[in-house]
Amino acid sequence: MTQQINETENKKNNKLGLIIAFLAILVIIQGVKWYLDHQKNNELKTEIANRNEELEETFNKLESISNELQLKIEEISKLGGDVEELRLAKEELEAEKEKLQESSDVGWARLYKIRDKVEGYETLLRQKEAEIQRLTAVNEVLLSENTDLKVTQNIMSDSIQDLAETSERLGEKVAMASTLKAENIKISAVNQRGREREGEFRNRHIESLKVSFSLAENSVAPIEGKDIRIRVIEPEGNVLFDVAHGSGTFMIKDREEFYTAAQDILFDNTKQQITFLYDKGGEYITGDHVVEIYANEDLIGRKSFTVK
Repeated sequence: MTQQINETENKKNNKLGLIIAFLAILVIIQGVKWYLDHQKNNELKTEIANRNEELEETFNKLESISNELQLKIEEISKLGGDVEELRLAKEELEAEKEKLQESSDVGWARLYKIRDKVEGYETLLRQKEAEIQRLTAVNEVLLSENTDLKVTQNIMSDSIQDLAETSERLGEKVAMASTLKAENIKISAVNQRGREREGEFRNRHIESLKVSFSLAENSVAPIEGKDIRIRVIEPEGNVLFDVAHGSGTFMIKDREEFYTAAQDILFDNTKQQITFLYDKGGEYITGDHVVEIYANEDLIGRKSFTVK
């Protein structure tokens, strides 16, 4: 009888031990889960705090640039210069500020993109500061010349003519310097599987023709919209042209020409990458082809490829 009682007690003790062990495991699991959730919440709070700090800094930078743009507009207006480009930049910047204020959740990618634009605005401000100095110098020269011109009409005529010629030459040099340049031009044949080939390729390899390049940095070129076009010229001199695939015509030095494909971009002087993917919908003529790249009316790059 005593043995049966002991066995019963042992069974109860074993069950109690199992229950206690099970409860202990549950407590440990809950503790680990609480710790991981707490750690994750801390990391999330840190990321949100960092992003909000970056957002505030970016907004303050935009605000500062907006004020500088307004000052430059007023200075250049007083000097008789053209402020349309500055006004457009300020309108775009104000729209960017409004988006930041309205959005409650701005991601890192968006912030980085805005910061890239900030660099473009800063470049524009530096260019306009140089323009203000130039306009100031021109106005000082004009004031000095006008004072001397009161002495003799002949001196006045000669001085105005010289100044006009100098301004014209300067304008031509600035226009040439501000012309964009395409660099790192790459022409590839893309097959149905998405595989790319460069150099020489056969018709069966060309499901699509891919043309990619970057726009070289140019501190003189203004931040503005650009019409980027490519002309794919066949061995016989004809331009690939298909309205259904985005082809059209444009003017080059008062001459209407065909283009194969086009894109509208905002040039922001960040060495931006541009890619064209053209689907001809048929076979290419065997031989050497030439791809010309234009920004508005200016030829900014050229490269050839061969179809075997």
